Amino acid sequence: MSSATTTTTTTTTTTGRAPKINRISPLSPDEAKWTELRKIEWTDQDGKNRVWEAAARKTRSKGGVDAVAIAPILRHPNQPPQTMVILQYRPPVEAYCVEFPAGLIDEGETPEQAAVRELKEETGYEGKVVDCSPTIVADPGLTNANMQMVTIEVQLREGDEQPEQHLDEGEHIERRVLPLDQLYEKLQELSKEEGKIVDARLFHWALGLHWSRKLGLKN
Repeated sequence: MSSATTTTTTTTTTTGRAPKINRISPLSPDEAKWTELRKIEWTDQDGKNRVWEAAARKTRSKGGVDAVAIAPILRHPNQPPQTMVILQYRPPVEAYCVEFPAGLIDEGETPEQAAVRELKEETGYEGKVVDCSPTIVADPGLTNANMQMVTIEVQLREGDEQPEQHLDEGEHIERRVLPLDQLYEKLQELSKEEGKIVDARLFHWALGLHWSRKLGLKN
């Protein structure tokens, strides 16, 4: 594994060809493999009947959780703690999304097992699970999609080489190693680059670190 430095480390797996959106059109229910639209009829606190439109995943595991997002903590013997984020083109936002490694939970997996697997696949890194959040949601006004946030600690050694990614066909993921004490500022810089947008989960995580330092909060 890589002996990451305190400066931004960039690894790209993409070719020179830029992704592009060719067409956007309505999706019929028969074509939809991963999602479906739902009409939710419900009664509010005033007793009024209402209708809500929502998107739902078709891939929810029997455990009731769709996915995991992984917060890697990279520990090096001679450097401050760092984390790894990835850049991946996301067609719905027509941009490269700066985000934590993440993925769907396979049937029969626990969130912790899925997180270890996804981290190795997307970044090549392996580590130990040190925390797992309760089930959380990201955009409850639009979708029932949920996840658990798993923190994985990766112990690096001096002289380690950067590990090889294990990407599926069609996956193009760029890795960035960022110092934890500069994460908020680095994400601000990345968000100003054309064609890039920062995922809310990652930014909220960085924002918490930023304000903890700024307010002098301690454990």
